Amino acid sequence: MTPAKLLIKNAGAPGPVDQILVAEGIKKNFGPMQVLRGIDLAVAKAEVLVILGPNGCGKSTFLRCLNLLEQFQSGRVLLKGQVVSEGRPENYHPARHEQEQAQALRRQVGMVFQRFNLFPHLSVMDNVMSGPRHVQKKSAEECRAIAESTLRKVGLWEKHPCDPLTLSGGQQQRVAIARSLAMNPDVMLFDEATSALDPVLTKEVLKVIRELASEGMTLILVTHDMDFARDIADRVIFMEGGLIAAQGTPEYIFDQRPVPGIQRFLEKG
Repeated sequence: MTPAKLLIKNAGAPGPVDQILVAEGIKKNFGPMQVLRGIDLAVAKAEVLVILGPNGCGKSTFLRCLNLLEQFQSGRVLLKGQVVSEGRPENYHPARHEQEQAQALRRQVGMVFQRFNLFPHLSVMDNVMSGPRHVQKKSAEECRAIAESTLRKVGLWEKHPCDPLTLSGGQQQRVAIARSLAMNPDVMLFDEATSALDPVLTKEVLKVIRELASEGMTLILVTHDMDFARDIADRVIFMEGGLIAAQGTPEYIFDQRPVPGIQRFLEKG
């Protein structure tokens, strides 16, 4: 862990000057069921935030709300001090300009999923170039340079001409990370990015995430890998029943276990 990361790890919740992403009063319904019951969270630039909690607590839904893959019903999200999304009724149909705003938000808040979601008909290189080319409208030369840089960052430049389906699961996930990084996001979200991988392939992906953290990328991760969570996190959020039940340093969450749900969660894990 770099000295900069150590400063964050020993700090409390970020002050207004340090905040890059803020969620205020996020509530999300699926029909009659309220999945998120009012989430307030501020994330500092270069912070690594890990979200833990039992299945069904709302942690993955919360991630998806942050970049509007899920529309939430109440609250708002701010990025670098600007409101980028607000609550809408459950069956709300966004206008064209709102759809464009959501797409712009996803360029700034990238996401890596459990499944790799690569385009099977495109090469590795073309998968990574797709965002800068089609969304950001960059030149072919610039797109190639970005793709090469990000593939080298994840250790897969030699695979750039390959069909994604010829790669291992760990390699495909690293390509997915490169594809998100190619958009130069302000924040990266990881939703159980290693849950579909075996232990050997998991190590490949976690190594890349560690490197991103050491370089100062702002990361928000949902994971069930407790050792990894404890090692990489500046701050840990424990969610239960659609709410943040506890938050603090890894030592506070894992050692002091401030709410009974953490004890139950760790015993099951």
